[in-house]
Amino acid sequence: MVDIRTFPRGDVVTADPDTTASDLASRMAEESVGSIVIVEDDRPVGIVTDRDLTVEVLAAGEDPSSVTAENVMTEDPVTADAEAGIFEVLSRMEEAEVRRIPAVDEDGTVVAIVSYDDFVALFGREVAKLGNIAEAESPSYEE
Repeated sequence: MVDIRTFPRGDVVTADPDTTASDLASRMAEESVGSIVIVEDDRPVGIVTDRDLTVEVLAAGEDPSSVTAENVMTEDPVTADAEAGIFEVLSRMEEAEVRRIPAVDEDGTVVAIVSYDDFVALFGREVAKLGNIAEAESPSYEE
């Protein structure tokens, strides 16, 4: 079974709890990500999503340069073991009703983050492979 470290794209983007909302938004734009894992000693203590910034900062009329990650983050994010299989992680995401889940190693250090979109892309590629196999073994379709 594939473990979740093998398919996420890129490195996990992290920040400290005292990072401002403005800086978080800039990092999200620079890195093309929708979330940042908030860490202390490389261990996840929270997660901030683009939605958190929109709802908790912008819509609330707060000053993005004075609000910190600690003010808007979801504390104690649900995590998964980096060696967990994809179906185990999907079940964990479903139970917790989250779209993103940081993966941690045996020391609790963040090593990856997996999103709902990562799973959609992975399963899409696998379904395409199944289609290719079926087409190769079937008579051609005539229009």
